Amino acid sequence: QVQLVESGGGLVQPGGSLRLSCAASGSIYTTYTMAWFRQAPGKQREVVATIGIGGSTDYTYSVKGRFTISRDNAKNTVYLQMNSLKPEDTAVYYCNRFGTPTYYTWGRGTQVTVSS
Repeated sequence: QVQLVESGGGLVQPGGSLRLSCAASGSIYTTYTMAWFRQAPGKQREVVATIGIGGSTDYTYSVKGRFTISRDNAKNTVYLQMNSLKPEDTAVYYCNRFGTPTYYTWGRGTQVTVSS
């Protein structure tokens, strides 16, 4: 069973940066498009960014120009570089595969809090 472990979250002031990592227990990144999701309190989980097998990327409008998704297939790791953070980016961030009928078992996520 594939396990996903997210890390890198924390408390940051508006305008700050964080780099999230998502490590998988198996060699999954060469097979699927991967994505970062986030879920804010009282809201549904949403897709933030996706990265295809060949490296093509896509972002939800609210993070375009501020977030960058990348992947290192050799390390089975996906990253999310987040710059110019805003309070509305506060959420628990998760990674998982994207565009398939089912997901891997969700990890615990990593909390990102943007506040002064």
